[in-house]
Amino acid sequence: MAHQVRAVVAREKNAPVTLDTIVVPDPGPGEALVKVEACGVCHTDLHYRDGGINDDFPFLLGHEAAGRVEAVGAGVTDVAPGDFVILNWRAVCGQCRACRRGRPWYCFATHNAAQRMTLLDGTPLAPALGIGAFAEKTLVAAGQCTKVDPAASAAAAGLLGCGVMAGFGAAVNTAGVGRGDSVAVIGCGGVGAAAIAGARIAGATTIVAVDVDERKLQRAAGMGATHTVDASTADVVEAVRELTGGYGADVVIDAVGRPETFRQAFYARDLAGIAVLVGVPTPEMRLELPLLDVFARGGAVKSSWYGDCLPSRDFPMLIDLYLQGRFDLDAFVSETIGLGDVEKAFEEMHHGEVLRSVVVL
Repeated sequence: MAHQVRAVVAREKNAPVTLDTIVVPDPGPGEALVKVEACGVCHTDLHYRDGGINDDFPFLLGHEAAGRVEAVGAGVTDVAPGDFVILNWRAVCGQCRACRRGRPWYCFATHNAAQRMTLLDGTPLAPALGIGAFAEKTLVAAGQCTKVDPAASAAAAGLLGCGVMAGFGAAVNTAGVGRGDSVAVIGCGGVGAAAIAGARIAGATTIVAVDVDERKLQRAAGMGATHTVDASTADVVEAVRELTGGYGADVVIDAVGRPETFRQAFYARDLAGIAVLVGVPTPEMRLELPLLDVFARGGAVKSSWYGDCLPSRDFPMLIDLYLQGRFDLDAFVSETIGLGDVEKAFEEMHHGEVLRSVVVL
């Protein structure tokens, strides 16, 4: 039996979102129906609304979500009705060349639910990142559900589904930050703040937060940054070098994703240091670097897609750290809102007023 539920839909490019009734099918083979408890408002949702991802309107927005499994389809064994889960972008296949090499976080054949959710008139919806969780219920591939300790707050846990995992993973998984390392993070929104928190937990001793917004720098200090740099007034490369003995940081993470910030990351690292790109560029952006500098400075230049995470491995571990009081996920929740407040949350995001607004159902 199909389910009619309330959901936030982007019907047209650059138009305000609408609160609609949508139709969610019962789960088919390999699928799960999830009753959403909370979903963070991410910049990616705004990019969908503004046509920055693709033109497959209408979109069912929302993807940083946690909730309870309500039903599963045939063949599903990893989760069951009643399980508290965090949703992830795409289920790994277990069969592609990346999976067979023991690197499922690079899976080249990830997948989502086969059935489509629709508007009442039958118009198919494109769920944001294959999830679509600004809704009372959503349909996903069962592999998109990761079971975690139900003692966790849904508002905090859901944020692991995207931005927090991307930032934390950029520091811990991609860069491999370790004890005694120096780290600089350029851009201190949700992803950058999570990278700072990850670097602190991994044992970095010098953590430099870089941003043009004093409010974000103050929040970064609360997440574990030992130093802050106002990029609107300081030379970022020189400031990071000065704070790291004149050498540059062992790891520099660009959580902005622009040519100028990645160039800063490249030159603000120590010789043989690591520069990590986790901020998402737009298609027209181009980067130019002297090839001799790439050779002479050594080290590594890496991109971090979704924090190189494996949800089945990383989500439960991070929830355990949260419940132990070692990872303050609650600090990422600036406010809780209702389904009807998403458009207002987009405006607050534009003005840098929040780290994360979270829809609570």
